[in-house]
Amino acid sequence: MTHKPVYIASYHQSRFGKLGAVGVPEIVKRAVVGACGEIDADPAVLDLGTIAAACNFTLNQQGLLSGLMAMVPGLAGKPLESVENACASGGQAILTVAHKLLLGIGEVGIAVGYEKMRNDEGKMNGKLVGEALGYFSHPDDREGKRYVFPHLFAEVMQAYMETHDVSEEDLARIAVAEYANATHNPDAQMRKVDVTLEQAMTIAGINRYIVDGLPLKTYDCSQITDGYAALILATEEGLGRLGIDRTDCVQLAGWGQATDPLLKQGRDILKPAGAFRAMAGAYEMAGVTAADVDVAEVHDCFSVMGAIGVEVIGKAAYGAGARFWKDGKAAVDGECAVNSSGGLIAKGHPIGATGVAMVGWASRQLLGKAPAELQRPNARVAATFNIGGPICASVTTVLKRA
Repeated sequence: MTHKPVYIASYHQSRFGKLGAVGVPEIVKRAVVGACGEIDADPAVLDLGTIAAACNFTLNQQGLLSGLMAMVPGLAGKPLESVENACASGGQAILTVAHKLLLGIGEVGIAVGYEKMRNDEGKMNGKLVGEALGYFSHPDDREGKRYVFPHLFAEVMQAYMETHDVSEEDLARIAVAEYANATHNPDAQMRKVDVTLEQAMTIAGINRYIVDGLPLKTYDCSQITDGYAALILATEEGLGRLGIDRTDCVQLAGWGQATDPLLKQGRDILKPAGAFRAMAGAYEMAGVTAADVDVAEVHDCFSVMGAIGVEVIGKAAYGAGARFWKDGKAAVDGECAVNSSGGLIAKGHPIGATGVAMVGWASRQLLGKAPAELQRPNARVAATFNIGGPICASVTTVLKRA
């Protein structure tokens, strides 16, 4: 399939963690104005936009986020919309903007994602957050589960370990590597936390088994996070309007999107068909293969997804994802720098912003703008894999240096 190229003209994000006493209207404004400010552009230059969030109704009592975006001076009356695709909402926002640009609706668009999961004092209501996240599962999968997604992914973790002869320690190594990366990422939620393998494996302090009888522990889990992120996408004509040379940009060269059945039972959860299909489609559109990928960001909502994620992007064979990490192949200087940002486990997981932040970080890597300790030398191609639900909604992208 051929189409006019789409480029990433700007990326902006908040620090992930706690936003404090900042309301949703202000969050939306900061995201848009921040992304425009990165390239000294007025928001009025934007032709269209999409904003993503997942828990905004339950946690923030706010809908119609596109209307809040329209309150940013210069955006009123333009084609703006809100999207929700669970934890893949941010990735979906990017694809929606790209599709509109290809349809000729405009030449410059913005994709915004946010989530505010903590109160103004930075505290979280664990019961309410668990309830909100549980809505993104099938009713039959919720039965008897106090914390739905930790329980579901604890089951995935156990199945992965049993099927592929993988240990808890093998998967804990993924979290340890990501915490180490996050210490060098100034925007990461856990940037001041260092976790050793011994700590990740010892049941003491905050580290505990989440579900009785299943292997998932605290350090295997992603964070409850506030944060926002925004990308400005543009065609070549749009770059001209922005005064940006395409050689200073990253091309959104390929993408894919697919959705597997929401019910976890009755399908191969360790080899999600939609995820592999979406990734294959992104590679085909970009005209590259997995072998060409230098850096990647995969959706490690739990450590087992760090293993499955490198299998989906094609860097490891089926069942060999945990070993890919164990052998150091996911390190910055390894075969492919995977989750050099710290991943969802240590960078943070503000759900609606996550997919946007994955692509944004990957673009920084390709532009040589990652922190020195995390920068992959001479990176040319990046891949991202963003999921929603129990490995249900999949959004994938492939980026190239322009």
